[in-house]
Amino acid sequence: MTRTPSAVDRIADDFLAHYVVLDPVAATEMGLKGHDHEMTDLSPAGHAARGALGREALQALAAATPADDTDRVTIDAMTDTLRTQLALDDAGETLAPLNNLASPLQGLRDVFDLMATDTDEDWATIAARLRALPAAAAGYAEALRTAAAAGRVPAVRQVEEGIRQASELADPASSFFPTFVAGGPQALRAELDAAAAGAVAAYGALAGVLRELAPRAPERDAFGRDRYTLWSRYFIGATVDLDETYAWGLEQLAAITAEQTTIARRIAGPGATVEEAIARLDADPARKLHGTQALQQWMQSTADAAIAALDGTHFTIAEPLHRLECRIAPTQTGGIYYTGPSNDLSRPGRMWWSVPPGVEDFDTWRERTTVYHEGVPGHHLQVGTAVVNRDELNDFRRLAMWTSGHGEGWALYAERLMADLGFLDDDGDRLGMLDGQRMRATRVVFDIGVHLGLPAPEEYGGGTWDADKAWRLMQRNVHMAEGFNRFEWLRYLGWAGQAPSYLVGQRLWQQIRDEARASAEGAGETFDLAAFHQRVLNLGSLPLEVLATVV
Repeated sequence: MTRTPSAVDRIADDFLAHYVVLDPVAATEMGLKGHDHEMTDLSPAGHAARGALGREALQALAAATPADDTDRVTIDAMTDTLRTQLALDDAGETLAPLNNLASPLQGLRDVFDLMATDTDEDWATIAARLRALPAAAAGYAEALRTAAAAGRVPAVRQVEEGIRQASELADPASSFFPTFVAGGPQALRAELDAAAAGAVAAYGALAGVLRELAPRAPERDAFGRDRYTLWSRYFIGATVDLDETYAWGLEQLAAITAEQTTIARRIAGPGATVEEAIARLDADPARKLHGTQALQQWMQSTADAAIAALDGTHFTIAEPLHRLECRIAPTQTGGIYYTGPSNDLSRPGRMWWSVPPGVEDFDTWRERTTVYHEGVPGHHLQVGTAVVNRDELNDFRRLAMWTSGHGEGWALYAERLMADLGFLDDDGDRLGMLDGQRMRATRVVFDIGVHLGLPAPEEYGGGTWDADKAWRLMQRNVHMAEGFNRFEWLRYLGWAGQAPSYLVGQRLWQQIRDEARASAEGAGETFDLAAFHQRVLNLGSLPLEVLATVV
């Protein structure tokens, strides 16, 4: 039954309609059409305008009377989200972010991965957005300088990496932009080439601004407890005891390692180490893929098989979500990620694999669980279910709500669920799932330990955690290539609070499920896990404190 939109729905959707005007890049990410030719104003003035819009929405929500439980959830979720965002704004944390993965430096380029390239009209839209990129980059440069004048310069490691990335995009020989537009129609060749050249030049100017800031960049990586507390609350969507969570992270790391060791001895024999089992799995030709085409085909077939197996049994998967595109990303960072379907579903949900240069071989034992994380029952089911739930959710909740602890926590919860359902019974696949969990536990220890300056265990050097001790932690516990580990190491140093939201989010998801089970059984009812999953997914992404209250 379709729900009649309420006054609260109108507040939420009016906010979204005005927000996408102020942030066209976000509009493209959400799949809302009409702004793909524009770029976001990243200047202090643009930042202030988005903040003012959030404050207006908070006032409207505070004065609103909910018509039903759906309205109550919308008010609680929007209020929590906007207050958390504005607290970061007021602290000066969001004016000019810079890190190696998720800042405007990357966002201005990455948005083009989501744009349609099927028609001449699509390419004309791309040309228009490329022409708008220099102004957006100049606005970001202004924000960086304004923040620096207030004493806020990112750590020198992040500035140096920003210079490297911007310089690469500013070099016509290596830049993404000329290569990208080469795929456009001949009729728009001059226009596209000129627009791409403008984008290349804009990144050259941005690299220059970062070089200007580098001498003022602090050596210290740690955010400190006050800053970290704000970011942790933002990413998790719940307030957690950071010291208890750090201690729990150490416990989880030990427990996961012990579980891995047990499986390793089944794989490689009595007394075998995890490293010896990994070596045996890596040498198994039956678990090896050669070339990106084989990787893409394996991703697609694995994702399709999961959808077919889970629909109608453990989940009810809406028909539009049976389409999930697996793609090799045009970037080469080593990341694997998901982008959701567009509002009208013309752009399907997509799983992307960003393959580093020179990497030609891939191990299925490591990545089967990743496909479940990014696909079904992970992000694709989670995000897609909200997008298609027009009967219950307003546009803001369908398209704009996202809390990392909810989203990434669900995806890790989904990995463990697939193991519980028997999809990872093969020892190699299960070891791969645990290897990912071990990395996520390492993140909790690393991120909280370094940024809060907590004591490090003697096995990692004792004293206070710092970047070097954190690198030793990663070398011991994250079984990936050094280049990948270095990228992740830099990510955790520069994007405080985000990485722990995965495993901490999973922990909170499991607590919410277990409390729902106990409540049902306490009332003499049988707990229906599939019904629980359907109910919580239909709510869309919520701050985890709000989700716990609702459930």
